[in-house]
Amino acid sequence: MISCKMLIQILEKWAMTNIALDWDNPGLAVGDPSKDISKVLLTLTVTQETVDFASKNDFDMIISHHPLFFKPFKSLRTDTPIGKLVSTAVKNDIIIYSAHTNMDIAYGGINDILANTLGLEQVEILKQTYEEKLKKIVVFVPKGYEDTVRDAMCDAGAGHIGNYSHCTFNINGTGTFKPLSGTHPFIGEEGKLEKVDEVRIETIIPESLQTKVIDAMLKVHPYEEVAFDIYPVENQGKIYGIGRMGYINESMPLKEFCEVVKQKLKTPYVRAVGDLNKEIRKVAICGGAGADLLQTAALNGADVMVTGDLKYHEAVDAGEIGIAVIDAGHFPTENILLSALKNYLDNESKQQNKEIDFHIFENKDPFIII
Repeated sequence: MISCKMLIQILEKWAMTNIALDWDNPGLAVGDPSKDISKVLLTLTVTQETVDFASKNDFDMIISHHPLFFKPFKSLRTDTPIGKLVSTAVKNDIIIYSAHTNMDIAYGGINDILANTLGLEQVEILKQTYEEKLKKIVVFVPKGYEDTVRDAMCDAGAGHIGNYSHCTFNINGTGTFKPLSGTHPFIGEEGKLEKVDEVRIETIIPESLQTKVIDAMLKVHPYEEVAFDIYPVENQGKIYGIGRMGYINESMPLKEFCEVVKQKLKTPYVRAVGDLNKEIRKVAICGGAGADLLQTAALNGADVMVTGDLKYHEAVDAGEIGIAVIDAGHFPTENILLSALKNYLDNESKQQNKEIDFHIFENKDPFIII
């Protein structure tokens, strides 16, 4: 078993909720985060069928891509579809959690999976949406305890610079303090000024991990009162964004690339906009509904954009700005997440020495070709 809270931390290590788009609503929608979890159902969308399946097969938790709620409710009646769904989940103590645009944006998330599936090379972010703010933390540690404190902070996420971890700077010096009445000093005596050999450890932390890093540091630091400082810095943090853009290995006509997309995404049909003889080399992609990125893709020189849910006027606009579009459907461009999500959760839970059963719900594309 694993606590729901710990499982959420594992999920958000991959797809932090703070990188989600403003209109989105990822995270815990239903249930108690302190509950112990042993059986988890993974799905693209939470439907009544999904919840009924989870209930009948004793699942503790459902993890979906699409959020259950986007807008606040004025009432939650059980004679409505959403009310019935929530009621079923609550009665059967089923937790519901989602990772939506944060999973689209996250490195290794849906858009990277889609780019990899289509064989894109030299992949870049299509549109930047978030930059991680950085801070510097400085802590003073008695000599002999610096390795313990440093490792705890870095294991909690401090000290990452590019592809390097555990990046810190350490300076030896002398710390002074006088324990006052009522204190229980680790070193020294009440009312007497102490001089202690200390190590100043300084390192970079993402703002989103500040609390986690401080908690890890305080947990292992030997002092009763820990001296540490937090500074804002101007360094550029990690860049996140929606959509991806890259190149196929060899150029080919749009019509031929449509067949590649169908085969790679295992979908029986796609819709295309543009000259079917147009040579395709640079490809923009966005899983789900990404037509709002067409202008950005065109400005960045993409020959075609692969996405889903293209509307009539968006197709007309694409023709006007000179970019081809392959609408491969919302479902095929996102359902590719589930196997990758299962592999990630299987590996992470094993590293935590937790035996959890992760099961993929067999979602179906709601559209039928006639």
